[in-house]
Amino acid sequence: MKKTYSMMFSLLLAITLVLSGCGAGKNNTVNPGAGTGGDKVQSDETGKDFRIGMVTDVGGVNDKSFNQSAWEALKRVTAETSAQTKFLESKGEADMEPNLNNFVREGFDLTWGIGFLFTDAVAKVAKENPDAKLAVIDTVVDASNVTSITFAEHEGSFLVGVVAGLMTKTDKIGFVGGLEIPVIKRFEAGFLAGVKAVKPDIKVNVVYTGAFDKPDLGKSAAATMYNSGIDIIFHASGGTGNGVFNEAKDRKKNGKDVWVIGVDKDQSLEFGDDVTLTSMMKGVETAVHKVSRDLIAGNWQGGSVQELGLKDDAVGLPETSKANVPEEVLKQVEEFKGKIVSGEITVPTK
Repeated sequence: MKKTYSMMFSLLLAITLVLSGCGAGKNNTVNPGAGTGGDKVQSDETGKDFRIGMVTDVGGVNDKSFNQSAWEALKRVTAETSAQTKFLESKGEADMEPNLNNFVREGFDLTWGIGFLFTDAVAKVAKENPDAKLAVIDTVVDASNVTSITFAEHEGSFLVGVVAGLMTKTDKIGFVGGLEIPVIKRFEAGFLAGVKAVKPDIKVNVVYTGAFDKPDLGKSAAATMYNSGIDIIFHASGGTGNGVFNEAKDRKKNGKDVWVIGVDKDQSLEFGDDVTLTSMMKGVETAVHKVSRDLIAGNWQGGSVQELGLKDDAVGLPETSKANVPEEVLKQVEEFKGKIVSGEITVPTK
């Protein structure tokens, strides 16, 4: 089990993925020679003539989740190749198309759109600019100049559902979603199926906050759930989920035994393993990094569509899960993973 999870991102490096994201900040451009933390790093300068732009969804670049993973990938690309990378933040859906067009007009070599909400904007910009190269995550755009990547979130969510079902002490579990869109419904469906696989009689309380960038709504939803006796919450709500973690931390300080299951990244690295039971990770950072490097190497695959799941080690639990999840539970998780990969178990998507 330990070997399986520690190899997760190493295996991901062999996969050709795509993703895109962006965010706001004082300086949203990474210049050649700058490392991910601003330190000088050795660069091979193969990408010095390339410019790659990224447009975030409404969660922003510092959402500690989806968009942040994508931007960290592009900072790595800059550090390794001297390519110039830049992000623009979308405060709302109305900003997405103009932000994409901004990069296209400036002649960027690749423009990323992060998330399902970019479906229409990327399709329109791609059609109007057939010579531009674009990439999108969590949705499919049928165009020869767009690379589309989706993930089997439902499969990874099934596994964290197994963890929640086996580890709840109150037999009360919660799910906090952001917008009620297909990709988040896949998270929900997989999670509920995983819980039911080990605890058929448990009813999961599902709440959608309607936002990916409202930590206050996440905190409020978590407070209501914890007050009702729920002891484990899985969130799939971007920056809104930061509020779920903050509420759990407040409860922990008062001696309450509550947990959060993180999403997209290993969120224990940000919020600590005192409140993070585990996380359902997606290979967002690896995807953005790999596809951007492929572009620089001359291996761009426009018009391709890929769905990546457990069989690709593109979703799953982080190595840090062992801090709070017992070995016998992780063993069952691995058994369920094998059944999903073999086709013995088909995880629902809705």
